[in-house]
Amino acid sequence: MSAVSLGPFIVKRPWLHKMIMPLADWYANAAGYRKLGLRYDDLLEEEREAVQIALKRLSPKEAYDRVYRLRRSTQLSYQHKLLPKEQWTKPEEDTPYLRPLVQQVEAELAEKNAFDSMEVFKKH
Repeated sequence: MSAVSLGPFIVKRPWLHKMIMPLADWYANAAGYRKLGLRYDDLLEEEREAVQIALKRLSPKEAYDRVYRLRRSTQLSYQHKLLPKEQWTKPEEDTPYLRPLVQQVEAELAEKNAFDSMEVFKKH
């Protein structure tokens, strides 16, 4: 089950968008994942069924890039180092590549569950 997002609400209101974006940018930088070369979607929990299915739907290049980023960040974490600043993930590079697939898979699973839970009543 995906979390409730305030994103669409904020994007529809330009005044709110202008207020929230500096805070969102600050938080993304403070989180530190960009300093390890990761993108936000690299942090999604792989244990969820929807994420597992979505990972199988990634293109081979995107899947390879994801594994490379995760391995590089793990190695940096072991060494207690950060990437050089020019190799950090830039905000314009940090675009969703997995979340749209996860949302699609969750919708498919919800539809499947709706059909699987249908009850058949016999008329006597």
